Amino acid sequence: MRSWNLSQRGGVYVALLVLVLPVLCPSLFSPLGHASPSVFSEWNAPKPRHLSLLKGAVQRQISDEQKSELWSPLAPNGLKSCVSPANGPVPKNTQGYIQVFLDGGLNQQRMGICDAVAVAKILNATLVIPHLEVNPVWKDSSSFEDIFDVDHFIDVLKDEIPIVRDLPEEYAWSTREYYAVAIRATRVKTAPVHASANWYLENVLPVLQSYGIAAIAPFSHRLAFDNVPEDIQRLRCKVNFQALIFVPHIRELGEALIKRLRYPVQPQSGADDEYIQTTVNKNINRGPGKFVALHLRFDKDMAAHSACDFGGGKAERLALAKYRQIIWQGRVLNSQFTDEELRSQGRCPLTPEEIGLLLASLGFDSQTRLYLASHKVYGGEARISSLRKLFPLMEDKKSLASEEELRKVEGKASLLAAVDYYVSMQSDVFISASPGNMHNAMVGHRTYENLKTIRPNMALLGQLFLNKSMDWYDFQQAVQDGHQNRQGQIRLRKTKQSIYTYPAPDCMCSR
Repeated sequence: MRSWNLSQRGGVYVALLVLVLPVLCPSLFSPLGHASPSVFSEWNAPKPRHLSLLKGAVQRQISDEQKSELWSPLAPNGLKSCVSPANGPVPKNTQGYIQVFLDGGLNQQRMGICDAVAVAKILNATLVIPHLEVNPVWKDSSSFEDIFDVDHFIDVLKDEIPIVRDLPEEYAWSTREYYAVAIRATRVKTAPVHASANWYLENVLPVLQSYGIAAIAPFSHRLAFDNVPEDIQRLRCKVNFQALIFVPHIRELGEALIKRLRYPVQPQSGADDEYIQTTVNKNINRGPGKFVALHLRFDKDMAAHSACDFGGGKAERLALAKYRQIIWQGRVLNSQFTDEELRSQGRCPLTPEEIGLLLASLGFDSQTRLYLASHKVYGGEARISSLRKLFPLMEDKKSLASEEELRKVEGKASLLAAVDYYVSMQSDVFISASPGNMHNAMVGHRTYENLKTIRPNMALLGQLFLNKSMDWYDFQQAVQDGHQNRQGQIRLRKTKQSIYTYPAPDCMCSR
């Protein structure tokens, strides 16, 4: 009986310890708290999964001829922008006001803004500056005015549609809160995905004519890419590539980062901002260096939604499965496939290690300046250690800028993404580790500007990484063969494809 009491008392102590320890030592339980996770973390520090390839990549030799070809800009493609000025003045009287409420991240919202302008044009309506919803993943409440230069936006489009910052007093009641509490006659919530122009004329125009205002929510991906009038297609490109520029402080920060990437400063202990700026200015006389922008979206949301195994062990698999259950109630399409099936189909995002091996096999050497455009990497520094080993000159916003310079954007995912977008557009080469809105936006914008953009062949890479017996030479040869025509060459938009990813031929004409 006494031994049972002691056992019971010991169990109580253990239970109390489990309850109290997270409070006393919270960092032990944080998945991103340290470069080396503890036994209490939701993932174990992943070891390199392709060790033999990493050894070959570290010892790689790149010829001067290969380097020259790799960094050379794209040849002229014979196309030019055919986004032209509006045909005539904006009508003085419109059908009413259009409001849209946009969810998603920065680049999904960017596409929604372009569609909103197009819909306003179709309906001969006045557009209210779009409302950006708070993203449930990033929890960023940044508004349109916080991200984009509103004056420039209105000025560029002044001959296309009327745009107002705010509704007049008589419609001031039309707010997000107004639509959140009841069914309202002025809200349009039945817009199908990729709705036609005629759908808006038949379903939204009557609301405008009856009430003078229509609020469309949800609105993401709510305008078709096919069978749309030519002038509307070109207007969408005009918004995307000309009207939408970032607010001055984002552009200024972006320019500062680009300058430091092109004219790097050797680290000096105790160096202050004035010393750094002076050294950068001296380096300018030597000519600009080149850099690659790498979009590495490898956050917990992406990792969980892919349903792939990333080498973090049982703890990581359980944590990601739990996340899928909480966020999507377990309804994730990829969950029905095995990891091997997903990888062979190219449906797994590349890990930092794998994107590093891809870049190395294409010919980028250890002296390549790499700008890491990403938010939080799931697994922290431990996850990107192999990538850093291959590219020790890798930089990001925090390594290039001071705390004071980052003050206006810190903790605001959309503003941080805007800085990454700005820097990525100025890079000599851009590559993304996984398909997604940032990848699509960059491919489209850089195609429009004829800039080199590498599109990873995900299916090929998935199959190569599954082959554990392949040596570095064969891997390198297979990667180079599979990416010869995936470095920014023009690709014409096909039916159902996005004009924001493939702007030709709709918005690009023969010279």
